[in-house]
Amino acid sequence: MAATTLDAFDLKLLRLLQDDARLSHVALSERVHLSPSQCARRLQRLEEAGVVRGYGARLDDRLVGLGVTALVHVTLERHGESPAATLHATLEALPEVVECLLITGDADYQLRVIVPDLESFSAFIIRKLMRIPGITGIRSSIVLEQIKPFRGLPLPASA
Repeated sequence: MAATTLDAFDLKLLRLLQDDARLSHVALSERVHLSPSQCARRLQRLEEAGVVRGYGARLDDRLVGLGVTALVHVTLERHGESPAATLHATLEALPEVVECLLITGDADYQLRVIVPDLESFSAFIIRKLMRIPGITGIRSSIVLEQIKPFRGLPLPASA
C-alpha cells in the first residue's frame, strides 16, 4: 500500500489526535490554525484514506484485572498461504491475543498475550495455543515491566 501524501497540517492533526482523540473539531482547528470546516474536511479525508483507522481509549491493563503480559513466539510446521490463513483466523478469534506479528528470525510469529494471571496464561498456552494444528514451537517471555508503552507513531516534524 502506498503512503498517503501528508502536509504539515495533516501531520499536526495526526499528532494531536494520537495525543488526545477526544479533541473537538473546534479545539483541533484552533491548534492547527485552520477553520473548523477545513479541519473536519482534512480529518474526513484522512479517515477515508485509511490513515486514521479508528478511535479508542487506552486502558490500564492491571486496573481492569489483566496482570500478565507475555510475548509468545510461535513456529509453524509448514509455511504457505493455507496454513497461515487458518492460523490467522484462529488467532484473530482468541481475545487473549491482543497483537500478532509475522516476523523474521527463529520464530514465525510474535504474539502479545494479556491475561489476568499466570494460571490463566498457562491455561491459554495448554488449552488453546498448543491445540492449534500446525504449530510446532512455542516460546514465551513474561513482561516484568512496561518501560515505554505505545503512545503513537513517530510522525515526521513536517512534510
